Amino acid sequence: MMELHQFRHSAFCLKVRMVLQAKGLTYQVVEVTPGLGQLNVFRLSGQRQVPVLVDGDVVLADSSTIARHLEAKQPEPALIPVDPQQAAQVYLIEDWADTTLARAGRSALLQAAALDSELRLALLPEDLPTPLRQVMGDLPGGLLNGASEIIGQAERVELLASLEQLADLMQKRSWLVGDAMSLADLAVAAQISLMRFPASAGAALAGKGVFGLSDHPRLQPLFHWRDQLELLLLETDDSVR
Repeated sequence: MMELHQFRHSAFCLKVRMVLQAKGLTYQVVEVTPGLGQLNVFRLSGQRQVPVLVDGDVVLADSSTIARHLEAKQPEPALIPVDPQQAAQVYLIEDWADTTLARAGRSALLQAAALDSELRLALLPEDLPTPLRQVMGDLPGGLLNGASEIIGQAERVELLASLEQLADLMQKRSWLVGDAMSLADLAVAAQISLMRFPASAGAALAGKGVFGLSDHPRLQPLFHWRDQLELLLLETDDSVR
């Protein structure tokens, strides 16, 4: 059985889980504890980043590399269109989601967590010792001012504008490219999950997110689209935990 080594709240790990769900593949989740747990990831893959997929003798890191491996392993349903122009659009959107959107979304989340102790605690690993969780929750906001300045006003405006365009687009269609789910949809859905966490993030995080984005009226159609996509994928989720 395939093993997915992950941080639960990593958008890139979520992207891989979505691909596995879309393909209806059986897999086992291995939660990695930041720090010590990454030593095991290094032994497996020669690097410390997640996600890492172990498929028999094959060990793969990087969400895009894993997605392409799974596309070859299980061609149906196809997540990369046969049509070359549509395939190019999928790759471009995936790359944008994995780079520009990912950086802006991660920075916005870090800023929100620096200012919101409840969100900060919910993001911590579940197996973190209670005393350390209390220390993290009790940190005064002033000590985290540096994190709160990670995303500037200009970057915030640019991020909001991009999300508003996506929201407008998804009110008119079900999929970003063509008439079926593709890797583009999964890549974008995974990244916006950092801005308002879906039900799959667990009770402590579901519905929480980046103030000013998670509750923005213009973005609700986008989050609704993401939620509907998640419900569709959960019907075929064959993970073992």
